[in-house]
Amino acid sequence: MSLKKIKPVIKKALFGKNLSEITEIVSANGLPAFAAKQITDWLYKKEISDIEEMSNISAANRKKLADNYCVGIDKPVQVSVSSDGTKKYVFQVGNKHFIESVFIPDKERNTLCISSQIGCKMNCLFCATGKQGFSGNLTANQILNQMRSIEEFNSLTNIVFMGMGEPLDNITEVLKAIDILTSSYGYGWSPKRITVSTVGVLAPLKQFLEKSQCNLAISVHAGNSFVRKELVPLEKTQPMQEIMALVKNYDFTHQRRLSIEYILFDQLNDTEEQALLLASMLKQIPCRINLIPYHRIPQVGLMPSSREKIENFQKILMKKGITTTIRRSRGQDIEAACGMLSTKFVNTSN
Repeated sequence: MSLKKIKPVIKKALFGKNLSEITEIVSANGLPAFAAKQITDWLYKKEISDIEEMSNISAANRKKLADNYCVGIDKPVQVSVSSDGTKKYVFQVGNKHFIESVFIPDKERNTLCISSQIGCKMNCLFCATGKQGFSGNLTANQILNQMRSIEEFNSLTNIVFMGMGEPLDNITEVLKAIDILTSSYGYGWSPKRITVSTVGVLAPLKQFLEKSQCNLAISVHAGNSFVRKELVPLEKTQPMQEIMALVKNYDFTHQRRLSIEYILFDQLNDTEEQALLLASMLKQIPCRINLIPYHRIPQVGLMPSSREKIENFQKILMKKGITTTIRRSRGQDIEAACGMLSTKFVNTSN
């Protein structure tokens, strides 16, 4: 006589669900309607790690939840600490998949760069994440877990969707995460503390601008389409001129800020001509430009621009009246360029 194997119950995470989803769970499990707000308070204000900690919910109702759900907080599998204080966290998501986030302390500002996808479809020439290919979108749970599970959680001042993946290619889960971050039932953050970085995906960009007041950062990296196509394949189908035409329809002078991200590569996009073309593209668009030194990645022949060229590029843009800063390079000794550390994990686990 053979015994049938009983499959273990795979519990769903409550953390990362918005108020509407929690309300549906409460209703489906026969809990009183007011329990939805109690649950979101426990998840997002009281930082619990187990359903049993929800002490104002009856033991019987806690059991109903615990039969099929868990809180769903997962710790990172590795932490690397740079000599400059930058930390790189690696998280496992699913079987042999890894994502990363980077904590950057800077005086009164503590920023966490978080991932939105496992790998990336965009395959930008200079990015290690794109070399992994694309393995899937992260859920709001997996996005917010990168923030909630680190020891610096309560000292964070800013979140930037600038880790692995293209956030606007996962717009539904990214907007859900933003809702939880900014809503009164969630963390209650000001949208000004959150920035979403994108290479420019038109339809979801419009959706993001309509449904969110968070800051926007656009990765441009060239003053014209010809050079940008070498760096960002998406330029072939969704050119930067169309992205800028869309952006012009929105106000970036009061509630939100627009940043232009520009990585400089030697003898490719760091010339005076490219600076002038960039200034012309951004004419009458209120923004600031962040010039970013390039972190070299394996098997890519691009070279970083010299400090002198970066400073000359900045001077040209400043003369055109555009606020331009040079971002300080952080975390080079822990491979903080996006995707480098998680790529090592992927390679060693296969």
